[in-house]
Amino acid sequence: MPLLVSSNAMTQQPQDEFDTSVENAEAWMKAIQERLQINDNTKGPRSALEARLRETEKICALEPEGRLKMDLVLIKADALLHCVSEEEKHEILAKLKDIKAMWEETAIYITHCHSRIEWVWLHWSEYLKAQDEFYVWIHNMKVTLEPDIELQLGLKEKQWQLSHSQVLLNDVLNQSVLLERLLEEAASLFNRIGDPSVDEDVQEKMKVEYEEIKTEAQCRVKLLEKITKEHEQYKTNVDQFQSWLNGVTERLNCCIGETTTLPAENGLKTLQNIAKDVKRGEKKLKCLEVQSTGVIQNTSPLGAGKMKDELEELRKALEKLKLICGEEEERIHKILKSESAYQSQARQLEAEVQEFRKMLQRLENDLESEENPKSEEELVALWRKYIRTRAALAAEEPKAERLKAQLKELFRFSQNIQPLSESVVAAIREYQRVKGKTFKMSTGTETELRQSFQNPLREFQLWKPSAQRLLDSTANVAEPSLTHAFLLQIEACLAESSQFKEQLMMLQLKKDLLSNIFSEERAKSLLAEVTDTAKEREILHKRLLQRKSRLQSLITQHKDFDAGFVPLQKKLSAIRAKVDLENEPQPDHSGKETRLQRLQMIQEELAEFIVQMEELENLVQSNPTHRHKMNQLSSDYQTLKRSLEIILARTEKHIQEHWTFNNKLSDLQGWITMTEQKLESYQDARGERNTESRVADLEELLAEFPDKEIQLHLVEAHGQLVIESSSPEGAAHVHTEMNQLIESLKSLKKMTISLLSSMQPNTTVVDMGKSITIVGNTLTTGFAFGSSEANVSKEEENSHLLKLMKDFEQWLHVENAKLSKILITKPSSCEEVKAIHSKLKELQSRVPEGQCLFEDLRSLQTVVGTSEDVEDLRYQWMLYKSKLKDSSSSLTPRSLEEPDGFRKRRPGGMCPFLHRVCWTALPLQILLLFLLLLAFLLPLVEETHSCKLANNFARSFNLMLRYEGPPPT
Repeated sequence: MPLLVSSNAMTQQPQDEFDTSVENAEAWMKAIQERLQINDNTKGPRSALEARLRETEKICALEPEGRLKMDLVLIKADALLHCVSEEEKHEILAKLKDIKAMWEETAIYITHCHSRIEWVWLHWSEYLKAQDEFYVWIHNMKVTLEPDIELQLGLKEKQWQLSHSQVLLNDVLNQSVLLERLLEEAASLFNRIGDPSVDEDVQEKMKVEYEEIKTEAQCRVKLLEKITKEHEQYKTNVDQFQSWLNGVTERLNCCIGETTTLPAENGLKTLQNIAKDVKRGEKKLKCLEVQSTGVIQNTSPLGAGKMKDELEELRKALEKLKLICGEEEERIHKILKSESAYQSQARQLEAEVQEFRKMLQRLENDLESEENPKSEEELVALWRKYIRTRAALAAEEPKAERLKAQLKELFRFSQNIQPLSESVVAAIREYQRVKGKTFKMSTGTETELRQSFQNPLREFQLWKPSAQRLLDSTANVAEPSLTHAFLLQIEACLAESSQFKEQLMMLQLKKDLLSNIFSEERAKSLLAEVTDTAKEREILHKRLLQRKSRLQSLITQHKDFDAGFVPLQKKLSAIRAKVDLENEPQPDHSGKETRLQRLQMIQEELAEFIVQMEELENLVQSNPTHRHKMNQLSSDYQTLKRSLEIILARTEKHIQEHWTFNNKLSDLQGWITMTEQKLESYQDARGERNTESRVADLEELLAEFPDKEIQLHLVEAHGQLVIESSSPEGAAHVHTEMNQLIESLKSLKKMTISLLSSMQPNTTVVDMGKSITIVGNTLTTGFAFGSSEANVSKEEENSHLLKLMKDFEQWLHVENAKLSKILITKPSSCEEVKAIHSKLKELQSRVPEGQCLFEDLRSLQTVVGTSEDVEDLRYQWMLYKSKLKDSSSSLTPRSLEEPDGFRKRRPGGMCPFLHRVCWTALPLQILLLFLLLLAFLLPLVEETHSCKLANNFARSFNLMLRYEGPPPT
């Protein structure tokens, strides 16, 4: 008893010290977290942000104090663990785990809070400096652009002035990049701090001031460009006009000197050309005067005086040239004017008349037809030819009017125009004649076509009353002498009705032709009338058939009963023979459908037979022999009807079974063909880099094989039903298709397994008939494989662990390289930021895949034993996830949520087994816990893990963090 009391006393003191240290540490961390929560905000003015920055610096200075408290907790825990029982150790270790997690969270919170506030402070300072530089530049540009444009002496001085303004404009345009960057930073700061000094109004003010400078510079350049171009154009036009004036003067001197030797026509032509040139010169001179007005306004007074003197000299030279040319031209022009005008117009009119008459002759020859059209197709072709001819003649109407107008113009000359007038009048008369002839022929042809199309409707309307009268007159006929005559008339009406049916069907098939001949509304109306007429004809036809059957039955009643009974008996025997022939199996689906159609036709014959038999029963009065024969015939009919119905039902069942078999067979064959093409494309692109998605596709494809094999068994079952209902030839064909399908599925399965093995050399695919197992990968297709791993030896487990470690390390290296490449990129626009954001989302979408790989590695490492390499991989994995999350948070206003794969482990069948192993290896777990505690207490100050590489001002516009501690994982 004293020994027990002593033991409790020895344990109680370390326990109290441990509890006190834990409570002190928790209280300190809660106080720090409350202070951080109060200061964890970047909103507000610059003074408030500076105060929060100073407060977080004080909190960062208190971090060693918290670390000392954690060291004290660990020391007290170590002392307590040496003097407590095994059951109490679990509670102590759980408290240590909780306090350690709380310390890690507090340390990360301190670092992140201070870094975020400091980054915003430095970012704000850089922005204010850039803003001051921008406003200095705005002031300088306003001072430069404020004075008005000075007037220059000449073109060369204006070009110098334009060049200087263009230099200023380029400077303004180059400042747009800095403004956009400044506005982006202002928007970013406003999202973070919400201060009015960087709000949208301030940004808009900067934009407005820049746009005013830009507009002023552009207006100045445009105005100077306009002034310079106007002067350049004016100078070019003056030089061209001077050279043209010299050339025209030389031509006029040559013409005046040689007028006595040249013919009058040539001299007049030359003078006319010169006169035209002079008129054009006057217009050019006026244009120059108008143009000089604008140029003088933008030129200095001395330059304007030189321009006016130059224009006055040009005007005097042009007036002198015009006077000489006019006097000489007036002398020759009166002689040749009348004759020249008449000859030209007469020749032109005569040529056009000849061409017009040739055209009329060609169209009239096309109208001539060698023989009258016999068929409807020939009539349609002739009608279309007449329509084309009418369109061509209508297009020539303006030409005829133009000939009349030209003839009227020739009457004002004194020459004799009688022959030409007679030729024009003859051509106009010939045109009117051909036009009338074409219209008459096309109208007649169109009328014939309309009559041809409407004749069946009119004839039906004429035939309909006679058929109705015939039905009315035969409604109550009873005389034997009249029955036969009426029957012949009804048969003739039925023949005429069949002819009407064919004609109406032909009209419905000529829908497009009707639309061309008639108007669209008329064609629709005609087709509707044809449809109604066809319905009326069908009704009358049915009534005539009924009336024919009734009259035939009346004739039959007056004949001998035996004469009516024997044909019925023979007909029933013939139907029974047809039914017996249809019992033979058919080879394929089409044969079965054909047999079904034949059986349906036989069923229709039976329906007609029962009608005839009922009519024959009306003749049976009280003769027992006849009644017995009719009863026997009715019994045979019922037996044959039941047999036919059974065969029909069986045939429909066989058709449905065959149709189901064909559909399922074609579906499976289509899936096999598509999968083979997909595998062939994978084989062709085997050397490409993106094999991960193809491996996933192959694994999904392997998972589909059990379902496809079940589908194959269903196809085989349906095929067996088809074989039982088919002929030997059809059964052999079905057997061949089934064997080909089985072989195709087997070869496809082998190809898939072989391709997956070649893409993942360290993966073994085991085919166990109804399931497919993939060994060596984190995914399993089909069924679990935990039972097979229990038989693996220790060496195989170690080698498998090394393989998983290597694969995970290689995967993590590739992902980390992608993340580093993204962080190096400096976004300069919203599109690039969106692109980086999408790449980060793609990396985050692959984090669950890495978490699965790491969980498999941890599970196998727990079975085999601990390893420092696994702990190193764990540290690198946590560091990668932290970098990825921080990058996403800094890129977007709100942090991306961590996927479920970060927090959840995959459920599996390994949990009970791992539970038993952990309880068995409890001492080993305690040793591992101590190693982990020592590892976490070591400072991690390697340069490769510094936050400088993750957030460097030299690599990004974002400011770097001044943090020299371990990475915040």
